[in-house]
Amino acid sequence: MKYLVTGAAGFIGYHVVRKLLEQGQEVTGADNINNYYDPQLKFARLAQCGIERGEAESGELTGSKTYSSYRFLKVSLEHKDRLFKLFDEERPDIVIHLAAQAGVRYSLQHPEAYIRSNIEGFLNILEGCRAFPVQHLVFASSSSVYGLNRAMPFSEHSTVDHPVSLYAATKKANELMAHSYSHLFGIPSTGLRFFTVYGPWGRPDMALFIFTRSILNGEPIEVFNNGEMARDFTYIDDITEGILRIAELPPAGRDDWDPEHPDPAFSTAPYRIFNIGNNSPVRLLDFVHALEKELGKKATLLYRPMQPGDVPGTWADVSDLEAVTGYRPRTSVEEGVHRFVRWYLEYFKPA
Repeated sequence: MKYLVTGAAGFIGYHVVRKLLEQGQEVTGADNINNYYDPQLKFARLAQCGIERGEAESGELTGSKTYSSYRFLKVSLEHKDRLFKLFDEERPDIVIHLAAQAGVRYSLQHPEAYIRSNIEGFLNILEGCRAFPVQHLVFASSSSVYGLNRAMPFSEHSTVDHPVSLYAATKKANELMAHSYSHLFGIPSTGLRFFTVYGPWGRPDMALFIFTRSILNGEPIEVFNNGEMARDFTYIDDITEGILRIAELPPAGRDDWDPEHPDPAFSTAPYRIFNIGNNSPVRLLDFVHALEKELGKKATLLYRPMQPGDVPGTWADVSDLEAVTGYRPRTSVEEGVHRFVRWYLEYFKPA
């Protein structure tokens, strides 16, 4: 199989590309390497896969110095002509679409970035899969689509019509757009709702990164909703394994779908939605305590009210994922935090 992975310089994309290359797969990576957070970390991820910074910045398709089966192109999703040229030249069998404008709070100040990347950009990915037919499109959705839902664990079979951030709304829109293209053009599509991903090479704007930096620097940590927060923290290796297992299993339309009682997780089109989460919500304060233990330092906590666009808790029902792939995430928070801290100290070498 030939894979196209968008967001290849990002947190999840890097891990997916690395795993595919270790398996001996042929991979093309794409990323615009924007400055939403420090691009240096993105270039460092690319370097791990043999892509040098100068060549990555060139805007030309470049080969890896480490993996002969890997090529990378710096390209934005909004640039349809360049994206189509990539599809035409590379002709991927499987597209794993992980590129997006991330961040719930950032969407409150910069909504236009989410429309450009997550709506216009995703439309171009769908059009690319239509013009140059693929065997499977796997795309990143988010647990944020559950919004105001409170029935837990969150199930793919529940409706998700009440997002509380524009970021969440764009992810719900991606699911709807993918379904329409699956229905109209027969593109096998699977959306994956990720639950609070963390681990080595993670994003600096995410909680674990911020908490670690603050504890090491003796700075206070802001804990929202007065500490009454819980998240289904999911370690990056579990996310990667779930993505790659799903990628090998393109969906088919189902005859048992009932239009009088429509199930949002599947349909008569070749389309599916899956949660990928640890199925074990953890209180944010317990997460902080695990981090304190690994760092050998206590955190100073500042309790704050709930932030706009945030939700008090998440919890993934992964029974569908396990039934289809035979796999469910299993890495404990203690083990995941241990691995992250070990990487963080090695990469940043704090005093």
